[in-house]
Amino acid sequence: MSILVNLIGVLLIAFIIWWFWLHKKQSEATIEGSSIDIIVDSGVYEPSVIHAKAGKEITLRFLRKDTNPCSEKVLFNDMDVSADLPIGKPYELTFTPEKKGEFEFTCQMAMYRGKLIVE
Repeated sequence: MSILVNLIGVLLIAFIIWWFWLHKKQSEATIEGSSIDIIVDSGVYEPSVIHAKAGKEITLRFLRKDTNPCSEKVLFNDMDVSADLPIGKPYELTFTPEKKGEFEFTCQMAMYRGKLIVE
């Protein structure tokens, strides 16, 4: 019986690792104009990959549907940009990405993950 419990525990741990760090459910979008809507729900950002132009001000409009406490903050660590996201109300995060490159954005525990590609 203890072998079965241990096996279930190992499988559950493997699933959690796969879901939060290895699973790559990605959708891509390019910012048309100056803003884009991003849905925060079920452990993901949708779209999770966003293309923008360097030196052009952008507005990322986050709509948090997920009540998970991890989803309450979005961090762009390499850009020194962050925001607290309210539940059920759009939050507009406006900034100008100056450097070209790929910049990850995450929740505070890095379980929700996205990428801003600045060209």
